[in-house]
Amino acid sequence: VQLVESGGGLAQPGGSLRLSCTTSRGVASAIVMGWCRQRPGKQCEFIATISGSGETEYADSVKGRFAISRDNGVNSVTVYLQMDNLRPEDTARYFCNNRFRAWSWGRGTQVTVSS
Repeated sequence: VQLVESGGGLAQPGGSLRLSCTTSRGVASAIVMGWCRQRPGKQCEFIATISGSGETEYADSVKGRFAISRDNGVNSVTVYLQMDNLRPEDTARYFCNNRFRAWSWGRGTQVTVSS
């Protein structure tokens, strides 16, 4: 499975961005998908996950500001991350993947929050 992330960019503090991630083929709807973010010199940290049934979990650092959702298509799955009230500390490269059995990582999408 290949993953393609998009939607990143430059945002001001307090602003919003919506990230998207699409798989190259359909996957089992039961697979838990997640977004992780990687700051320079740090490991990728999962900040949001969503099960096939729509159950979500968030890291404390983004709870109440970010929302993950997914669209289970026959030929692909798209996972979204709505990011509101952005903070400078949200600056990172964002990746999506299978939360528990990672596929090959995509290129990610860069989010920069700065005034």
